[in-house]
Amino acid sequence: MKNELMEKGYNIFDSLKLVFANLNFPRLTTGLIGALFSSMGPGMIVMSAAKDGQLTESMAISWIFAIFFFAGIATMFMSLYYRTPVVIAFSIPGAVLIGKYLQSGGDIYSAVGVYFAISILVLVLTATGVIKVLIEHIPISIMLGMVAGVLLSFGINAFTSALKMPAIYGVMVAVFFIWHFFKRISGKVPGVVVSMLIGVILLKAFGLLKSVPIAWEIAKPVVVTPAFDFRSLIALGVPLFFMVVGVQNIQAVGVLLSRGYTPPINAMYTIPSIMTFFNGLFAGHTAVTAGPSTAICSSDMAGTKEYRWIASFFEGVFWLVIGLLAKVAVESAKLAPKEFMQVVAGLAMFEVFISAFEGAFSQKFRKGAMVAFLVAASNVSLMQVGAPFWAIVFGVLASLIAERQDFKQDEKEPAVNMKPGVAVSK
Repeated sequence: MKNELMEKGYNIFDSLKLVFANLNFPRLTTGLIGALFSSMGPGMIVMSAAKDGQLTESMAISWIFAIFFFAGIATMFMSLYYRTPVVIAFSIPGAVLIGKYLQSGGDIYSAVGVYFAISILVLVLTATGVIKVLIEHIPISIMLGMVAGVLLSFGINAFTSALKMPAIYGVMVAVFFIWHFFKRISGKVPGVVVSMLIGVILLKAFGLLKSVPIAWEIAKPVVVTPAFDFRSLIALGVPLFFMVVGVQNIQAVGVLLSRGYTPPINAMYTIPSIMTFFNGLFAGHTAVTAGPSTAICSSDMAGTKEYRWIASFFEGVFWLVIGLLAKVAVESAKLAPKEFMQVVAGLAMFEVFISAFEGAFSQKFRKGAMVAFLVAASNVSLMQVGAPFWAIVFGVLASLIAERQDFKQDEKEPAVNMKPGVAVSK
């Protein structure tokens, strides 16, 4: 098979026509929820990492600008070209890792050199077909077990908040389920949106919405010249590379498989690699294909499966705005308690949880899938590499030991049809 950096997609202008012909409230609001989820909490993590690294405010704002602005462009492109709800974002644990690197004496210029090196390496591995071959040989059940484990914390956080503060977050959860009782209107207005609006009203009533002065101004990015040194390439580059290749992007692949899509795997590595280069020019760190945001946009609340990519397209649009108004976005994220967005995210992914569990434990490789689930849910890093990577490794090992017959059966039937936009065959 011919190796290629990207799978063939659709005509972008034809897809734009479909966006406006099929735009509705659920798809627009799903994109907004995905954007809010990815900007409120994660945006603050990036700012915290910048503060830990003692970066100037202008450099920190440039960092925020880059990771949202270029992710917005990439997400819009992926949505239009593949008509699949793929969201390009930035590595959240990567931001924490970079903050620690900067604290330990590293500098932003060497960090950018690392981002460029990772970008080139991932492009080479994708062009040679290594990435796709590796992913195609991971049993889908084990991959979905890992996804279920990664997403588990979002569901737990949502219901933990609801039980701790039932007067606000408990009511939000109750409204979400009650809304589904009204079949005629719940299909037009997602329950998550109604739940979120009720939550805002309750936060205001209980005095939990903060008053934060916001200065409306366009971000002024700072151009950064990369520096290359061996220490940074090893200390930061190695764990960050495994985080991108073996942890982050593969989550989104698993999410799309769980929702019945066939992901454009090469493009899901190529486009973030290209965006990583642009991010680095303005102090932003590695771009990735986002598992949680992809889960939100591919969920049932975005409407019929055929057009859920419109939700991810609009998440990209919102991210462009967030990037341009980076300073405003950072200040706005302080308005509501973190628990509020945890509840919204958990409810938004509710159907995705169900799909992931069904796919992981209803077919073959169930023991391996359970190991992958438990390891991913533990969220424990080994050798500075995150739990999702080890979930796949230990899940496959467990199946090789306890379920060897499933591998023999799996060889007789293709696990995934690799034409983008076609449903998973199994």
